[in-house]
Order: sequence, then structure tokens, then C-alpha cells
Amino acid sequence: MLTRDACTALDAQDPLADLRAQFDLPTGRIYLDGNSLGALPRSTAPRLQQVVTQDWGQGLIESWNTANWMTWPQGVGDKIARLIGAAPGEVVAADSTSVNLYKVLSAATRIQRLAQPAHHVLLSQRDNFPTDLYIAQSVCAAAGWRLELAEAAAIPARLAAGDVAVLMLTHVNYRTGALHDMAALTAQAHAAGALAVWDLAHSAGSVPVRLHAADADFAVGCGYKFLNGGPGAPAFVWVHPRHADAAQPLSGWIGHAQPFNFTTHYEAAAGIHHYLCGSPPILGLAALDCGVDSVLAAEPLGGMAALHAKAGQLGDLFMRLVDERCAGLGLDAASPRDAAQRGSQVSLAHAQAWPVMQALIAHGVIGDFRAGVDGDPDLLRFGFTPLYLRFVDVWDAVETLADILGSRSWDVPTFHARKAVT
Repeated sequence: MLTRDACTALDAQDPLADLRAQFDLPTGRIYLDGNSLGALPRSTAPRLQQVVTQDWGQGLIESWNTANWMTWPQGVGDKIARLIGAAPGEVVAADSTSVNLYKVLSAATRIQRLAQPAHHVLLSQRDNFPTDLYIAQSVCAAAGWRLELAEAAAIPARLAAGDVAVLMLTHVNYRTGALHDMAALTAQAHAAGALAVWDLAHSAGSVPVRLHAADADFAVGCGYKFLNGGPGAPAFVWVHPRHADAAQPLSGWIGHAQPFNFTTHYEAAAGIHHYLCGSPPILGLAALDCGVDSVLAAEPLGGMAALHAKAGQLGDLFMRLVDERCAGLGLDAASPRDAAQRGSQVSLAHAQAWPVMQALIAHGVIGDFRAGVDGDPDLLRFGFTPLYLRFVDVWDAVETLADILGSRSWDVPTFHARKAVT
């Protein structure tokens, strides 16, 4: 049986251990929610201070030129491209994941109305992240298409039916952490005449992503989870070069070919640049730049492959310890046991998941809760961000979980009370 000392020894041998020093982590807490909001890089506050007091405070409007603010969406995008298997000049950081998804789905419908006019179905996974499904509903309503939802295992057969125009999937499932085979599903979509749109919210900075190798068509992603860009950080959007000039519907001034000519007629910029819309959010981009740098710091140590390998080891350890120390206490694994088939996350089903998670948080173990929908169970979600999480943290987290479940200390009115945000 594993011991805490054995976990401490694993930390001493961890080649990624020094990356933890990049983060300003609170004492007395074990943070297992980086899949919802990444931790604060130590470089972020000084960077924001410099942007606020110097670039804005002293440079004022001249900083659009002297600090090159206008180029920041492309500059941060080029860094993100290194994490997702894209090329320089193919990614921009802008807007939110939802807004970017609306852009690319709208572009995909325009492409397919010409290329595959008989195809009228946008296919997604039943338990995809809700905002993705809401955006897809609005795009389908505008296009006169139908949104269909299928279980993950049924997607290949549904593609083969021949009327799917667009496949929209989240690479890592937000509830279970299950990881799709992007290359295989993209190939199946293309064979059926469909385009493949990927949401990388839970995979960028978490698992190796190879957009070009998978021949994906479009991708969007989140800046505040594993990219550590801070709450509400700008998102990002990637478009395969073969589609880069396909029109997207939000023709804002920054996406104009000559934005400072202030003409009354819109002329789209070339390539990914016309996927920009409004003025760049400079403070958010500065924070996101620091967050992306914290992930890129792993490149000399093996990059995303090394990070995913460690996340898998952390998750495996967590599941093994839960099996050993929480047996008979009402927990069921909701995530794949095979680390190669999941992202940096493990979810556990429990009939009293809400109060159990509130008790964990009160005891300094920060995870989160997701309610079951359409017969799915309520879940305890735990993120394993390898940049700052240690093996001993996993041991201590499971010890706390076992104590809370064994003593039923979760079963008090304080922990049963629901909050608006978890």
C-alpha cells in the first residue's frame, strides 16, 4: 500500500517540480480546480502593474503604437499555437469561447451550404458543455439546420448516415474528463462530407493537441483554465488555412483589412485576422500572456507530452488511493481509468456530491461540483494541473476525502445549502 512518504519521494524525483515556483499559491489549500480557473502566475501582477501604470498611465493612447498593443492578439495567439499544433499566424486571442464558437460555426455553415447543400445536421455530444450547445442551437436556427445530440460511442455511426454537415465536439469532456480521438473523429467527419469543429477549453495546456496533424477545420478554446490567464481571460480561435478566408458574421472594425481608414464598407482582413472583432482587451491579454508563458516553461522539460504524462500519473494515483481508502463510501469513478483516454481531470459520482464538495472546500481541498442532467449522476470534479500540483497533495486530498466520507462530516445544514456559483 502506498504511503505519504512514497508520494513525497515521487515529488523529489519529479522533473517538472520546479515549475510550481511560477505560481502564487495560497497556503493551507490543495488546489484541484485548475480545470475551472487556473492558478495565479507570479509574473501576472507585476506585468499588469507595468501595463496599467506605465503603458496606460504614462504612455496613454500612444501605447497602442509604442507598446504595440494592436499586435497583442496575434502575439499571444502565436504562443498558444505552439501548444495546440498550429502554425504562427493561425491563432488569435480574442473575445470569449462562446463568441468565437459562434464565429466558426457560422463560417462552417456558409462553407457547407455551398459544398454540401443536402447536409443539414450539426452533430454534437449529448453531454457537451451547455454553452456550446446553446450557440449551436442559435446557429442552426439561423441556417435552417437541425442540431442533433448523440452519445460519444454513437457518433461514428451517426456520421456515416450521410446528412451531417458539421461535427462539433469538446476535445476533453467537461464532466468526465474523457478524451476524444481528434484525428480519428475528424477523419470520419471528413469521410462523411462534414467539417470538424473542436472546443479545446479543457485540453489547451492540458493534453497534447495536434490540430494540423488531425486535419481539423476549426478550433476555439478558453484562456482561464489550463492556460492560467485569469478569470474571464480572452479566449482564442484557430481556423485551418484552407478555410481562413471563409466569412464569419461579426464584421467588427479590428477585423477590417484597413481598420484605421474608417470606411463605411467592410472589407475583411486576410486570414485569421478577420476573426478579430472589437478592440483588443489589453489588460486581459497581458494576464493571458503570462499564463501561456507558464505553460510554455515546460517546453525544455518535454512540453505538453511531459505535462500530460504527469497529469496522468497524478490522476492514476488519485484513483488508486480512492479505491484503497474510500472503498464502500459511495464513490464511483466517472472518468476513464486509462490515463491516455482522459484529460487532466478525474470525476467521481456520489449521491451527496454537493455537500461532500462543500465539506472538502471547508477543509482546504478545492475541487468543484457538477450537477447531473438527464439521468447523469452528480459529480465531484478534481483537476490535476501538473504545473503546480504535487503527488503529496493528492495523498492529502484523498485522506481528507476519506475522513469526510467516513465520519459523515459533510452531513450538516451548512454544507447542504446551495450557492449560486461553485
